[in-house]
Amino acid sequence: MPLGLLIGLALGALGGGGSILTVPALVYLLDQDPRAATTSSLLIVGLTSLIALTPHARAGRVRFGQGLMFGALGTGGSFAGSALASHVSPQVLLTAFAGLMLVVAVLMLARSLRPPSAAGHEDPTAEPFITFHPLTCACPRVAKIVVTATAVGLLTGFFGVGGGFILVPALVLALAFPMPVAVGTSLLVIAVNSATALTARISTGSTHLDWPLLTTFTAAAIAGSLLGGRITTRVQPRHLTQAFAVLLVAVAVYTAASSIASLR
Repeated sequence: MPLGLLIGLALGALGGGGSILTVPALVYLLDQDPRAATTSSLLIVGLTSLIALTPHARAGRVRFGQGLMFGALGTGGSFAGSALASHVSPQVLLTAFAGLMLVVAVLMLARSLRPPSAAGHEDPTAEPFITFHPLTCACPRVAKIVVTATAVGLLTGFFGVGGGFILVPALVLALAFPMPVAVGTSLLVIAVNSATALTARISTGSTHLDWPLLTTFTAAAIAGSLLGGRITTRVQPRHLTQAFAVLLVAVAVYTAASSIASLR
C-alpha cells in the first residue's frame, strides 16, 4: 500500500517518474520475477495514469488531440521495445534500467536548478500543427513529434514503464509545452503507451501475473495519484522534482548493485 501511494503520488504530481520506481519495487520488495514485474508495471501505471488524468483535464491542463497523436505515433516503438525485451536477460535488463534511472535523475536535477524562464505565459500548444483552410503545416514541429514519440514508445515497451519520466522533459524542451500542460498531457500519453506495450507483452508470451497483488497495488497508486494532482497546485514543482530525483538515485544505485552482483 505505501509503495502504491508513493508511485501514484509521483505520477499525479509530476506526470511521470512513479512508473520508473514500479519495476524495482515489484522485483526487490515484492519478490516478483523481472519479466512479470515489467508487465505488471504497465498495467499499474496505465490504469493509474488514466484516473490521474481527471483532475488535470478539469483544470484545462491536457491537450487531448496532441496527446493522442503522440501516443499513436509511439505505438511502433512500443511493439519494437517489447519484442526486444523478450530477448534480453532479466539481470541485464535491470542493469540497463538502473543506468537509465541515473541519467533521468541528472536531467531532472538539471532542469529543476534552471532559473524560471522570462518568456511569459505563452502557450504554443494552442496552435494546431496542421490547418486545412488555409492549408498550413508546422512540419519541423511535426518531425520532432514523430522522433520523440517513437523514442518514448521504445523505452515504454523495452523497460515496461509508462515513459513519463522522459516524456515530460521531451514535451517541455522539444515541443515547448508549458510545464503544467506537459504534466497533464503526459498522463494521457502514458496511458496510451502502457496499453499498447501491455498488449504487445501479452501477445508475445505467457507471463503469470499476481492479480491480488496487482489489484491492491493499483488501488493504492490511484489514491496517491489523485492526491498528487492536488499537490501540483500547492507545491512548487521544482521542489517535488528535486526530492524525487534524489530518491531516484538511491533506487538506481540499489538496483545496479543487486543486478550486477547477480550477473557475477
